[in-house]
Amino acid sequence: MKYMFLSDIHGSIGSLRRALDFYTDARCDMLLLLGDIINYGPRNRIPEGIDPKGIVERLNALADKIVAVAARLNSMRDDIVAVRGNCDSEVDQMLLKFPIMADYAVVTDGGRRIFITHGHIYNEDNMPVLRNGVFVYGHTHLWKLARREGCVVCNTGSVTFPKEGREPTFALYDDGVMSVRRLDGSVVEQLTL
Repeated sequence: MKYMFLSDIHGSIGSLRRALDFYTDARCDMLLLLGDIINYGPRNRIPEGIDPKGIVERLNALADKIVAVAARLNSMRDDIVAVRGNCDSEVDQMLLKFPIMADYAVVTDGGRRIFITHGHIYNEDNMPVLRNGVFVYGHTHLWKLARREGCVVCNTGSVTFPKEGREPTFALYDDGVMSVRRLDGSVVEQLTL
């Protein structure tokens, strides 16, 4: 499976478009959204290209396309999995066609568990036990990829508001390799699990 992880879009349609271009071109199997999807939040500046309605339309269209393909293949597929960020609200959930209100989700690849969360509740100071697993979060807007206590820890950074002068980033898991990537898809750092 090829999983793409996006966090902290914060309503920027341009950031989302660039990330989804990679998602489509790389033929990813699943999009995992780690929160702060629509709202830019009270502590952030208004992002370039803010378009909450456009974000909703683009993600809902992708969700509809996935459902249509799954129906033709006579299978149930949830190719968008999302968790709640600290800036996401019930109003955001009313607009989106896929659930976003869980604090975390777990997906698997073979026998490997991949725990996804935003990072404001579960983070490196409050992690689940993951032997040979992957812990993926966002929230800090600072990418990170490291081994820790028998698992791999990945912070995707932010596609809209990276901090400390860093570039916008997302993460990709592909056949046992975890990588942090720039919006053009080039690799910043990667680890083989």
